[in-house]
Order: sequence, then structure tokens, then C-alpha cells
Amino acid sequence: MHELSIAQNMLDIAQEIAEEQGLLRITQIHLRLGVLSGVVKEALFFAYDIVAQGTMAEASSLVIEEVPVVIFCPECQEERSLFRPIPMRCPVCQTKTADIRSGREIDIIAVEGV
Repeated sequence: MHELSIAQNMLDIAQEIAEEQGLLRITQIHLRLGVLSGVVKEALFFAYDIVAQGTMAEASSLVIEEVPVVIFCPECQEERSLFRPIPMRCPVCQTKTADIRSGREIDIIAVEGV
């Protein structure tokens, strides 16, 4: 379960941010998680609860915004959102593409606390 190491790294980064902002306790961590990130959202929630125990983020919540897959279609010359990540085809003209513009990210976008 690689979500455990991801949760630990995410918590370490969030604690650094919180300390820089003078926070004593983290209440929420907001995360952007791409559909193609390879992370199982439910497993990340579970792992986060484990690694947050005994830290300044204990009893905090993880807020996840899922990021869809966006590809660039070479035929249409447009970025297109995919409803499903497979197949990697333009939903308008059905041209295959491997030019992924978003959907792989794992980004902390905000840390809230007191």
C-alpha cells in the first residue's frame, strides 16, 4: 500500500507549511488528486488517519479534489476532458493521443489550522 508513504510525505509537507505559517494545529489539508495518479482515494484517507495520529494534524480532515484526465487532441488542436481515462481518445473526433495535460497530479493546495 504505497498510499501510506504518500500520506506520510504529504503530512510532513503540510506540517512544514503549518509551522511556517505559525499554526499550532492543522484542521484540514486540501489536496488535488489526479485520476491517473495511481493513488486509491479511499486508501489514502485510511493511511492519512493512521499517520496523523499523535501529530499536529491529529483529528484533522483530508479534503480531496479529484482532477479529471485532460488530453490534447492533435487533430482538433484542443484540450479535451475525458469522462473515462481509457481509451486515450479525443471524445470529439476519436483520435488517439498520449499527450496528457492533467490528471496525474498529487498536489497540496491548502493547509488550514489554528
